[in-house]
Amino acid sequence: MQLIIIRGNSGSGKSTIAKRIQQYLGEGVMLIGQDEVRRQMLNVHDRPGNLAIQLIEEIVTYGINHCNYVILEGILNKYKYGTMLNNFFEKPNVNVHVYYFDLSFQETVRRHHTKQQTDFDENAMSKWFVPQDTLNIQGEICITESMSEDYIINMILKDIGVL
Repeated sequence: MQLIIIRGNSGSGKSTIAKRIQQYLGEGVMLIGQDEVRRQMLNVHDRPGNLAIQLIEEIVTYGINHCNYVILEGILNKYKYGTMLNNFFEKPNVNVHVYYFDLSFQETVRRHHTKQQTDFDENAMSKWFVPQDTLNIQGEICITESMSEDYIINMILKDIGVL
């Protein structure tokens, strides 16, 4: 079972990468978006201990038990979600792959402006931006500004043994 965790600041490209990986892998691949759980399902603020943390963990656990691939994507700030994310490394028979979009604020804003529809602006992004929010775990891969979308997709697919 492969668990792919894609983290980073708002607007960095996480959702795009996660959706493309899901499409490539095909049917039965669970994609969990932090925003969908936190904002749409529960309508809670992104604070430490918010209700979404436990629900995300339960949904991922369901996916681990029933799917070959689970993709979790979101900001997943280390301070708020780090304990939950680290719990996945202790699950038997789960290969956890963690990718962090380590981009400058300027690049994150640039990428955000390429989206057709957004519900937040550069001012809001500046309040949320947390630089270098890596989990500091072995095997975590930082995605940099120089990596293209196709390069990132191929890297992840190679890491999970598909390519």
